Amino acid sequence: MESNLDRRPTWTFLTNHARVLSLIARDPDVRLRDVAAACHLTERAVQGIVADLEAEGYLTHTREGRRNRYRITPDTRLRHPAESDRTVASLLHLLLDDLNRSPAS
Repeated sequence: MESNLDRRPTWTFLTNHARVLSLIARDPDVRLRDVAAACHLTERAVQGIVADLEAEGYLTHTREGRRNRYRITPDTRLRHPAESDRTVASLLHLLLDDLNRSPAS
């Protein structure tokens, strides 16, 4: 008999774009190779996601030596019509705030 742990999920609550954005928000100096490893994606996929996020105005980057430093644009509205009244800052607050809390005992 197959358990729920043996099956690979066919959907997730967060998109890869949300995962990448939240990792960059946590560490603006993060290397894309580290983001790729944390998200279980290829570095090329993460580069494409970052390009998407930059094209839509969710983040920018500046070159500092051999590294990039990323900056989130917090007032950018979310894309989906159901969340278009929300900003990227509200999404990141939800994601990052919960990660920083310790579990209730």
